[in-house]
Amino acid sequence: MDVTVDGELVLPVAPGADQHPALDLANSAVALPAGHFVDLLGTPTAAERWLLAHDLVPAGAELHMREMCAARMRTLREQIRVLLDCLLAQHPAPTEAVAAVNDAMTKAPAASLLHWDAANGPHRATAHPTTQLVDHALAVLAADAADLLTTADAERLTACGSPPCNRYLLRHGRRQWCSTRCGDRVRAARAYARRS
Repeated sequence: MDVTVDGELVLPVAPGADQHPALDLANSAVALPAGHFVDLLGTPTAAERWLLAHDLVPAGAELHMREMCAARMRTLREQIRVLLDCLLAQHPAPTEAVAAVNDAMTKAPAASLLHWDAANGPHRATAHPTTQLVDHALAVLAADAADLLTTADAERLTACGSPPCNRYLLRHGRRQWCSTRCGDRVRAARAYARRS
């Protein structure tokens, strides 16, 4: 999801975040220049909008997100960020961060159960009543985080090289910035340093 401030595009989706919603979740708290900060999950309404934009809840679902659910999303985001930081620094991960991801994965039923009704006959479907929509979304995000950390994409994971940006991306070639704007900021700082 693009990062906007007052309706103005600040940063586009980081490379790889369109393939890994967990990467976009980790990038949903953005540090910007001049001490600005944008939290795309900062309110229940914003968190609900984020889930809908990522197709993690059915369109038209009456979610009525509460602060408790938005807080759970922010907590999972922070634990995923800890795991990404540990991977990049090649440090062991704290057990509580690993447990948070595993717990989120196991909260929602993943098995497609057998259903049989007059309209559809026998079929399999995973039931996700409205009360479990957030659990299901968090399970999907946690499973994606586990995939990101354990597949070949983990080797391409990097942090944006443009302070104060705190976003992650999947490297393509030599690119080390999450956006053109971050890359331009680094190049401008280098040019200024050469002139000084």
